[in-house]
Amino acid sequence: MLEIKNLHARIGDREILKGLTLTVKPGEVHAIMGPNGAGKSTLSYILAGKEDYEVTEGEVLLNGASILDLEPNERSVAGLFLAFQYPIEIPGVATMTFLKAALNAHRKAKGQDELTTPEFMKLVKGVAEKLNITSDMLKRPVNVGFSGGEKKRAEIMQMALLQPSICILDETDSGLDIDALKVVSEGVNALRAPDRAFVVITHYQRLLDHIVPDIVHVLSDGRIVRTGGPELALDLEKNGYAAYVADAAA
Repeated sequence: MLEIKNLHARIGDREILKGLTLTVKPGEVHAIMGPNGAGKSTLSYILAGKEDYEVTEGEVLLNGASILDLEPNERSVAGLFLAFQYPIEIPGVATMTFLKAALNAHRKAKGQDELTTPEFMKLVKGVAEKLNITSDMLKRPVNVGFSGGEKKRAEIMQMALLQPSICILDETDSGLDIDALKVVSEGVNALRAPDRAFVVITHYQRLLDHIVPDIVHVLSDGRIVRTGGPELALDLEKNGYAAYVADAAA
């Protein structure tokens, strides 16, 4: 589903990714952990097509097709979704308008009819109820006045509406209290499916208590230095990253 081969990338004069290779198969959940500055968020930005990051070597394939030359909206239509660590506010853009425009743009690109307003309202209401998203939240501009937990729940709602094939969660647990973490995790778990995969980027085991990964990777100095099962995250929680940073430097 997602194949990253020998990916090298830089921003300005600084090389951040230094030969990262990763394969994520349909239905799998991969967790990527690592110290600050390892390149975790850089990876998510490059996958989503964020400007300023230059890929100097390697390739990224989604369902067998290269995405590096696609615009961010084209990557989204191809099936990629990025949940940001810090979702931005968009004053003046109503949440419902934003959601309807995004969903219908996807449908149009796939040759499907746009949803009517009643069809769209019914769909959003069903998803919002599962994520404890109130009608008041839906009436506000995008993320304006939202708490950290509300912003993350709103992103999971976008994910549920767009039904991507690969979901990148960039430190989704950042800023969440225990209750919000549980709601967001339940929303993610409800979307797990044989034809959908997740890459969960996190510092902490606590998220992986709720979203249990199939495979855990340690990213250090721009490349993956260790891969294992869920027990690897427990070892990192207990012993830290020092040994893995040393492996990367060796």
